[in-house]
Amino acid sequence: MQRFAWRLCSYNSRVLYSRTPELLVRGCLCFDKLHGGCGAWGVIFTGLLASEKYVKEVYTTRPVRYGLFMGGGANLLAACWPSLCLVLLSSSLSLHLLSALLGMATCSADLAPLLGPNATAAADYICNKFSDSSLAVDNTYLLFSAYLVFSMQLGFAMLCAGSVRAKNTMNIMLTNVLDAATGGLFYYLFGFAFAFGSPSNGFIGRHNFGLKSIPSSSSSLDYSNFLYQWAFAIAAAGITSGSIAERTQFVAYLIYSSFLTGFVYPVVSHWFWATDGWASSFRNDDFLFDSGVIDFAGSGVVHIVGGVAGLWGALIEGPRIGRFDHSGRSVALRGHSATLVVLGTFMLWFGWYGFNPGSFNKISPSYASGNFYGQWSAVGRTAVTTTLAGCTAALTTLFGKRILTGHWNVTDVCNGLLGGFAAITSGCSVVEPWAAVICGFVAALVLIGCNKLAEKVKFDDPLEAAQLHGGCGAWGVLFTGLFATKKYVREVYPSSRPVKYGLFMGGGGRLFAAQIIQILVIVGWVSATMGTLFYLLHKFGLLRISADDEMAGMDLTRHGGLAYIYHDEDESHKQGIQMRKIESHPTPPAV
Repeated sequence: MQRFAWRLCSYNSRVLYSRTPELLVRGCLCFDKLHGGCGAWGVIFTGLLASEKYVKEVYTTRPVRYGLFMGGGANLLAACWPSLCLVLLSSSLSLHLLSALLGMATCSADLAPLLGPNATAAADYICNKFSDSSLAVDNTYLLFSAYLVFSMQLGFAMLCAGSVRAKNTMNIMLTNVLDAATGGLFYYLFGFAFAFGSPSNGFIGRHNFGLKSIPSSSSSLDYSNFLYQWAFAIAAAGITSGSIAERTQFVAYLIYSSFLTGFVYPVVSHWFWATDGWASSFRNDDFLFDSGVIDFAGSGVVHIVGGVAGLWGALIEGPRIGRFDHSGRSVALRGHSATLVVLGTFMLWFGWYGFNPGSFNKISPSYASGNFYGQWSAVGRTAVTTTLAGCTAALTTLFGKRILTGHWNVTDVCNGLLGGFAAITSGCSVVEPWAAVICGFVAALVLIGCNKLAEKVKFDDPLEAAQLHGGCGAWGVLFTGLFATKKYVREVYPSSRPVKYGLFMGGGGRLFAAQIIQILVIVGWVSATMGTLFYLLHKFGLLRISADDEMAGMDLTRHGGLAYIYHDEDESHKQGIQMRKIESHPTPPAV
């Protein structure tokens, strides 16, 4: 207690002068580190013992008012009393004070001795107000995270547009818009309920269709939860659209996007993220391998789902015309704009700071391990691990591809960066920053290896989406089972059961086994659902466009014109096709 009191008093370092006429004072000392009753004493203490010399040194713009016991009169102390009341009632307190007072059973008991007559009722009132403020802060944090994740759709659109040939630019941009729009409607009607509708069984949610009974105090779900999870669902659909670009009928996009966001993805997210999902680490009991799966922001739930769906779509459709020559050798069909690829990559990088840190859903809770250490620190650490994994993967890809091809290729580096992000997404909140460097390094090697394998088996994915999101996502899930730390797992996934953490960190193999099960069941589920859907679309002639349309480009044949006035003239254009119709205008009569 002595050390804590000393630490608290040492934080009395900032004087805020008030101009409020009613206070009739020159200034008031306030603090960043108020904490319960000791913080209140700290306010009064400053009004009593603030030194004339030190106040004059730190605050030089006004006549000096210092501590009563130091001969400075009572003005400063008088100002501190109303200031204390304002601070206790203000919703703009620092998160440290919020964490001390909000959501704690001892809130009223801590405040009661400070409030005099009717102390219990007053303390209850103040704590209820703080609880409302805490919910508002957390909801606002989740909403802004949702906005960041949604901004990734612009990144996907730019990345996809730059990675395809100019003659298919309008088509791929339109599919990105429709992924978001179609996904929004179907996730509203069905997807959110299948994912998080409560109460439910371990396989699928059964309530809250069309957001019925949302907000819900029993399940702690609000509209912000829907918006955030919808942004994740359409991200999975966007991954799939990249794999089947430049050769897919538009109606097929509409069908698969609706099915993926309305049913396939929500079921997977229920398994691993809902409080009653059969493999979720948020369960209260009956954990898979006494551990549950840790997939914090979706290396498996989002990236493997989107990657495996894209894998099946591209396999059933077959490669684009001209992608492999008659001898089976790979022929590069390069995207038309590295500029758009880089722009899209930076947009995705920016959005990933909502994707990973935002998955905490709340920012204000404190942890028992320290007075000034809480979820806000874990959010910051998650942003750091995300950054380090992506940066390491980008540099590893840069030098790896230089060794293999002899070129410094910006597109390869961008894909390597995104592969690092996809990999760290699973364990970003429960690993140390140094482990994130390992994650990014291996993710780059996985991506390079998957691309080599794809060429050998004549698999054509214009954006390398199946390799990037599926391969690197799978590595990320396994990485979490190897490097998750005991301390961080206990903080992020609080439970009364013994903590199961990474195999390489001394936590045994239970978590790693659960992670393997996650990969297997996701691959099996998505293959059974999306593989079947793509096969049926193929059998009914709804999947792939005709060879003539593919050669001419879908912008011209399906979307009424080209994205650019001038387009690249690659060898896949058929000779003699008029690429742009010019309307004739009658000559105006002479005046």
